[in-house]
Amino acid sequence: MNQRRLVISSALASALALGLVATAQAQAKDKCYGIAKAGANDCANLAGTHSCAGQSKVDNDPGEWKYVPKGTCKDMKGMTAEEAKMAVKK
Repeated sequence: MNQRRLVISSALASALALGLVATAQAQAKDKCYGIAKAGANDCANLAGTHSCAGQSKVDNDPGEWKYVPKGTCKDMKGMTAEEAKMAVKK
């Protein structure tokens, strides 16, 4: 009985730990605007003309974005959402 409880507890702890790792990895990314190549964006654009990945029409459109490792967007010459909104308005 104790061995069974130990196995179940270990399995539950492992599942919880994997969930925490996945959450930490998801949080370690930023949306970086203006760096996506045509057809390589990650999701909806700022203009709202599409809501799916892979639908950008031109390279480096300021309204299109990709996920990048946290803190690397500026190094890639990308923009934050606020900066992209200003660039799209021009």
